[in-house]
Amino acid sequence: MSDSGGSDLYWVSGSGGLAGRRLRGTTPFRLSMVRIFRHYVPVQLILLALLEGAIFFAVIYAGAIFRFEPGEMKQILPIWPRAGVFAVVMLLCMTSLGLYNRETPQGNWSYYAKFIASFLLGWVAMTLIFYVHPGLFLGRGVFGIAFLFGFTATALVRVVFFRVVDQQALRRRVLVLGTGTRAAGVGKLLRDNPSGHKFNLVGYLPLNGKEHHVETGVVLRETDSLLSVVYKYAVDEVVVGVRDRRNGGIPMSELLQCKVEGVVVTDLSTFFERETGHVQLDCLNPSWIVFSDGFEHGSYKYVVKRIFDVVVSLLLLAATLPIMVVTAFLIYLETGLPILYRQERVGEFGRTFKILKFRSMRQDAEKSGTPQWATKDDDRITQIGHVIRKLRIDELPQIFNVLKGDMSFVGPRPERPYFVKDLAKQIPYYVSRHTVKPGITGWAQIRYPYGASVEDAVKKLQYDLYYAKNHSLFLDLIILFQTVQVILFTRGAR
Repeated sequence: MSDSGGSDLYWVSGSGGLAGRRLRGTTPFRLSMVRIFRHYVPVQLILLALLEGAIFFAVIYAGAIFRFEPGEMKQILPIWPRAGVFAVVMLLCMTSLGLYNRETPQGNWSYYAKFIASFLLGWVAMTLIFYVHPGLFLGRGVFGIAFLFGFTATALVRVVFFRVVDQQALRRRVLVLGTGTRAAGVGKLLRDNPSGHKFNLVGYLPLNGKEHHVETGVVLRETDSLLSVVYKYAVDEVVVGVRDRRNGGIPMSELLQCKVEGVVVTDLSTFFERETGHVQLDCLNPSWIVFSDGFEHGSYKYVVKRIFDVVVSLLLLAATLPIMVVTAFLIYLETGLPILYRQERVGEFGRTFKILKFRSMRQDAEKSGTPQWATKDDDRITQIGHVIRKLRIDELPQIFNVLKGDMSFVGPRPERPYFVKDLAKQIPYYVSRHTVKPGITGWAQIRYPYGASVEDAVKKLQYDLYYAKNHSLFLDLIILFQTVQVILFTRGAR
């Protein structure tokens, strides 16, 4: 995909065509994505967040109107600071439970559980805020009414909103050049998660290849120029899915015509990065890494990230110190010393360091001397270990690794040198994950369950590469808030 001048916020898709021939200056509205500090965010989720933020702001006023007499209203003015705090808190709670994730399925029990839990979490958060800042309190009646109205209004809005944005007319129309195994992955995205991807696959346009790896029904038998095909099928985006681009492998002049006519032309690797939130290894090539934006390091980024790490770590340490003391005492009662487990891990640029964790396994967990993956229902885990691993309490001592500078709060999980050496031989680009500091939590941790095999390591690497390429304070904050759902719903813990 072409760059947009390197700005931090820009449109990455959404231009489109009309059925038949498109007239210059006319572009039908299609739901697309925006890129905020290099992280792809669907427009529909931004619109939903703005709409629900307005609802949360308004229900505080509604609660005050229902609770107080007109003469009493002057005593509680201004209301907008309370309404603003309430709206921000509720949006953060819903974000932390994954209710603004494009992959979150609508209508199943998990979705309803998260929706209800977000309001319970909001209630707890607002109670703590009232305790710290009593001036924001308007009374139990006002906030009780506000929560009731907010819950009802957002539930109804979500039902209507997702029905509207799921209309076929609002989805981008995508044409794929090529019918090879890599290009076939575009159709697989829709089959695997039709609700998580807001585009319509117009079809595949074969080029020089005679062997097709896609279903015959989606292959377009067109002999006209590419621009004519784009006009005929009202295509918004052309995805180049051809592996061999030399010796006329792709019609560059025709792609240029499409580009100047306002059609989005996207490389397959960029398309998958945008749609899945990870870098697809099957479609990756060195030239894409070299010429794509990202993988940048600079003093400004380092300073901002370091400040973020220290502030968040100190806040977490203050909040969890009682939990850590109780955990240490229980480990001592069950299995004695040592309480902390020190293990060598690979950090930034391949440097090794000693990671700190609460010991959750028997002291002879690796008596054979060979490192082992943790497995489901691993009999080496102690009784206290089962609990603290589920709740991720065993990871808390890593706060001191962050404060020391060996780790960041957000980043790829550090692996042991034994596994790194083995995985680097089997998985291409594996060492690229070490271009950033490892973290307590990370993009792969909130997007993929616990990994305990080479296959899992491949899938997690794809998310780690996305983070290494696009990391920013904005993405770190998203990961930080969404780690809450990993802990509350014990996702991926073993």
